[in-house]
Amino acid sequence: MKFYKIIFFNTMIFGTLMTISAMSWFTMWMGLEINLLSIIPLMKSNKNLFPSEASIKYFITQTMASTIILLAIIMNLNIEEFIPQNSQLFSNMMMNSGLMTKMGAAPFHYWFPEVMEGLNWNTCLIMLIWQKIAPMIILMYNLNMTIFLSMIIIISALISGTIGLNQISLRKIMTYSSINHIGWMIGSMLQSTSIWMIYFITYSVISINIILIFKTYSIFSIKQIFNVLNHEKSMKFLFILNFLSLGGIPPFLGFLPKWFTINYLIENNFYFLSAILIVLTLITLYFYIRVTFSTILIYSSENIKYKQTQLSFSTMTFNFLSLSGLAICTFLMNF
Repeated sequence: MKFYKIIFFNTMIFGTLMTISAMSWFTMWMGLEINLLSIIPLMKSNKNLFPSEASIKYFITQTMASTIILLAIIMNLNIEEFIPQNSQLFSNMMMNSGLMTKMGAAPFHYWFPEVMEGLNWNTCLIMLIWQKIAPMIILMYNLNMTIFLSMIIIISALISGTIGLNQISLRKIMTYSSINHIGWMIGSMLQSTSIWMIYFITYSVISINIILIFKTYSIFSIKQIFNVLNHEKSMKFLFILNFLSLGGIPPFLGFLPKWFTINYLIENNFYFLSAILIVLTLITLYFYIRVTFSTILIYSSENIKYKQTQLSFSTMTFNFLSLSGLAICTFLMNF
């Protein structure tokens, strides 16, 4: 790794930590800007497919979102002096819209698949996980618009399912999957910070697992999965289990946070929202199952000479956490 990348990686982490620990709105905004300016050089790498295009698209979108957030902060600070009281609702909506654009929630998501398509798997992992932390934690301070957030949750689940069906690029499939999970995370955030934390950690572990497999074999499209993983039976098995876990199918860890979220939504009388979320997530689950079933059944072939490859320690550790997580959590919670 080059020296400048280490510096920018550290300042990116510093920017996020500055945002989530800020004592004022202005410091929070500064943290977001430090984070943005640090990730642009990380995107501008020769290993990426379209480095310039991805970094410019990301920069323009995030700058626009930051401007909206800053304007909302100024309006909130001066609300009593210059602006009528009822327009506080408008400034809160501006703030939330800016944050949704930053994290890539639908219908503010149009930049997200396009930027992801131009990046390598390392940068994709940062985009899918780390870049969501700061906007989501700020959103927790501004959760006073339940109807607006419910609309965002439903649109995220609907768009991620319907558009994700049509994709063959794995980076775009992971992006639309992420948009679906953003909807679930905002739903969990409406009820409890700790459930959001459980959801985010679970999603991070499963995404790291899947992207480690994609990165190891340089897989970028569905067709490549069928060709490459035929020779790697153990890795194919782990990939399928992790993909089903990402979809939230019960025996796996991915089911646990969805279970908590549905439970709390129903306890707080969000019956319609929870029903819509479950039904629309079934569309997303369809394209997960399409990939896994095609990999294991339709495009499967056996080699006469079977060579077993040694799995790395990090791959085994993350897969153990992901695949045995639900059993461990169930066991611990009985005491």
